Amino acid sequence: MGILTKRDGHVEVVTVDFPPVNALPVQAWFDLADAITQAGRDPEVHVVILRAEGRGFNAGVDIKEIQRSAGYDALVGANRGCYAAFGAVYDCAVPVVAAVHGFCLGGGIGLVGNADVIIASDDATFGVPEVERGALGAATHLARLVPQHLMRTLYFTARKITAAELHAHGSVYQVVPRAELDEAALDVARDIAKKDPRVIRAAKEALNGIDTQQVHRSYRFEQGFTFELNLLGASDEAREEFLNGR
Repeated sequence: MGILTKRDGHVEVVTVDFPPVNALPVQAWFDLADAITQAGRDPEVHVVILRAEGRGFNAGVDIKEIQRSAGYDALVGANRGCYAAFGAVYDCAVPVVAAVHGFCLGGGIGLVGNADVIIASDDATFGVPEVERGALGAATHLARLVPQHLMRTLYFTARKITAAELHAHGSVYQVVPRAELDEAALDVARDIAKKDPRVIRAAKEALNGIDTQQVHRSYRFEQGFTFELNLLGASDEAREEFLNGR
């Protein structure tokens, strides 16, 4: 259990494994950021694959950890950890291929939305349930997956969208059966890894440089509203309602 890494040639495979649903505690977000950043700094790594074990790719932050903690330390930690992990994917010196299965929610959208290539299994669904949790965030990253008005509809309603629908929008590169997901991600990663790494690293930096969306600043702006909602008490009420199953 934890953030696991293994090497496949010039491909670094980073696996998230936090049963039962991959809702990550504060430290895990920082550990994930470190694993991705370190992989990108290794000259022998040409591509990173981000994948997960278990029922789904990612269920966001560990709400139970936040509710157990006195004061706002866990909330601040979760926000900073998410910011670090999302930024690590975006700023990784080499391309990041996200291999997504099952549910990809909240923080998972932050990771996937900043990835360079998305491969998904046919059972994958994507969504941002933040408004039902009394928080805001990851609209920045959801906006990288779908057009503006659809993003707003999904955000306000907390509805999910399927991998097949995202494939139609062009944000998911390939949809495959669950059993073929890892091999499909490796196939794309190996294809990239065959290219001159000097060119690929320069290309990653260049593509980030011409990006029209400043993901770090816009996500940080979103987080400010989460802190406001917590001070108003709306977030705590929403989290308790979710945990109590009402």
